[in-house]
Amino acid sequence: MKTELLQRLVTARAEKRPVALVTDLGSGMQTLVGQDVAHGGFGLDREELAEVQKYLREDRSGIVEIGDSRLFIHSYNPPLRVIIIGAVHIAQALAPMASLAGYDVVVVDPRRAFATDARFPGITMNGEWPDDALKELVIDSRTAIVTLTHDPKLDDPALHVALRSPAFYVGSLGSRKTHGKRVDRLREAGYSESEISRIHAPVGLAIDAVSPAEIALAIMAQITQVLRREPSSSAAAA
Repeated sequence: MKTELLQRLVTARAEKRPVALVTDLGSGMQTLVGQDVAHGGFGLDREELAEVQKYLREDRSGIVEIGDSRLFIHSYNPPLRVIIIGAVHIAQALAPMASLAGYDVVVVDPRRAFATDARFPGITMNGEWPDDALKELVIDSRTAIVTLTHDPKLDDPALHVALRSPAFYVGSLGSRKTHGKRVDRLREAGYSESEISRIHAPVGLAIDAVSPAEIALAIMAQITQVLRREPSSSAAAA
């Protein structure tokens, strides 16, 4: 690998940006491809680029044959994370589900009566105020954030950070009426319509979930859907 390419790879990984090292097995030429790259860049045609991006989304590496090209795609993705705001009953079900799905899980709640190791065995707990915790945790494009407290004093500070972060998913528990009030507060706080529209609310896929475990399942399904969904447009290179 050329020194310049190696440096770019190291930088991307340090910045926790998803990136794939693509090697043309015929010529030996290599290039780096980010999650969003302009079509036709780096010597890849539209079909090849789409396949590389698919491998990145699916956390896969391997050999693909497209037309006359034979490419080896090595995906380098940061760890997946779910940050849960609120150590509530739904969080008790969501945390182990997310962990089983391969996510690093952090539950944030400054209320000591809720945020206990006994209620969340094996899960990382953070007792800081939500906005402070999210800043410390350094949100990246492989992070999902879910607010579950139903308390604006806790959920709103978390959303203030999440909506201006690169998190791939932001979801908030609450009815449509509750979310309407939340939207009004965010507008008053200076958040734009495009920022507010990032919130998945009511949170989770519409599967008529009722129990905490069912709601957690709906949330985890929606997070998975957003993670694996093919982006509608492309942007900048790695």
